[in-house]
Amino acid sequence: MLAAAGVIAAAMSGLPTPGPAQTGTATKTPAGAGVHPGADAGAHILARGEYLAKAADCAGCHTAPQGGAPYAGGLGLGSPFGTIVSTNITPDPRFGIGRYTYDEFARALRAGVAKDGKRLYPAMPYASFTKIRDDDMHALYAYFMHGVAPVAKPSPPSDVAFPFNQRWALRFWQWIFIPHGVYEPRADRDAQWNRGAYLVQSLGHCGACHTPRGAAYQERGYDESSNSYLVGGVNDHWFAPNLTGDPGAGLGRLSAQDIASFLKTGHGAGVVAYGSMVEQIEDSSQYLTDEDLAAIARYLKSLPAQQPYGTYAPHADVARSPQNGSRVPDALSTGYNVYQSFCARCHRDDGKGVPNAFPALAGNPSVLAENTTSLIRLLVEGGNSPSTLTGPPRQQMPRYADTLADVQIAQVLTYIRGAWGNNAQPITANDVSSLRQLLHK
Repeated sequence: MLAAAGVIAAAMSGLPTPGPAQTGTATKTPAGAGVHPGADAGAHILARGEYLAKAADCAGCHTAPQGGAPYAGGLGLGSPFGTIVSTNITPDPRFGIGRYTYDEFARALRAGVAKDGKRLYPAMPYASFTKIRDDDMHALYAYFMHGVAPVAKPSPPSDVAFPFNQRWALRFWQWIFIPHGVYEPRADRDAQWNRGAYLVQSLGHCGACHTPRGAAYQERGYDESSNSYLVGGVNDHWFAPNLTGDPGAGLGRLSAQDIASFLKTGHGAGVVAYGSMVEQIEDSSQYLTDEDLAAIARYLKSLPAQQPYGTYAPHADVARSPQNGSRVPDALSTGYNVYQSFCARCHRDDGKGVPNAFPALAGNPSVLAENTTSLIRLLVEGGNSPSTLTGPPRQQMPRYADTLADVQIAQVLTYIRGAWGNNAQPITANDVSSLRQLLHK
């Protein structure tokens, strides 16, 4: 139960690039892709571009599920306005980007404008990609033009309701909300910190999932100057948690090495990746160099606590102490009995889980988060941990949609959020019922 509970979830959806003097290790070309070096695209540039595309998890959004051709599009992305279908970004001249010049390619990534002038939906994180350096953009262009196999396949149309299907209106949205200019290093920070900031803010587009959205669906901040940057956000019914230094529901109690390990293997300090973050780690961040992972961790650990929520005090268990007059004895608690029947075998009586297998629930930042969307969804639908080259084997979490009633799910999660030193607000049966209805529409 909660076998996939982790801390950095919901699809950071793409991470960073190596710097000018650091290309990293070239990863394998996706199945079915051929390498066709052009006169101006040497092996070095292709290898670097491949690393960038892998690190940015371009295939994660632009490859259809169940065996779709790499980068040929066709993946449906849920949004509040409908389903946005990703496009073909192979070098096919008819259905892909084969006729794009470099300037047109860069404009699409940085400004959200296609070759034909069509405005792209902000499911494409061009608000972050605007910060990509020119050298990285050139390497990406070379790879997509000469290192990816063309696929002559059109993408299905997006299903977006009126008036949001009027793309011309996006001109004004982009004009108001999209920042401009490549990343500028901060003079008061060292090279590693700036590297991490660049990776997180640009190709990493971590804020696309982990920063809350405003009324116009804009991100409420694009760097550490905003108090809302990376404090958590809901995407496609997953809550991407707080990445600031909050010691409760954030990264405050994780070390930089814990964060780097999490991005490499999906496991770190007892937390395990779940939801959309599983695919992101499998397809993207596990391939980053150790230097890039360390830089990302360094930057994230530098962010002060913002919007703190929940506490963890294992030696001062206030929420379940005898002084708490509302405490129900364990023997009479539905939540406790459900936990013992369905959860304790993997997560243990003390909530500490099993290292490199099942996550700890005691002190887990996702357990302490104010937004409980991911917790409820994991119990309803189940999930799995990542399978990576260097991490432990994949573990499966069963679904309980047909096993536990809404009130049982609510009470077991309430028990978990108040046991072993955890202290977070209860979950109601109405919370569970409402999310079930959204998930099963």
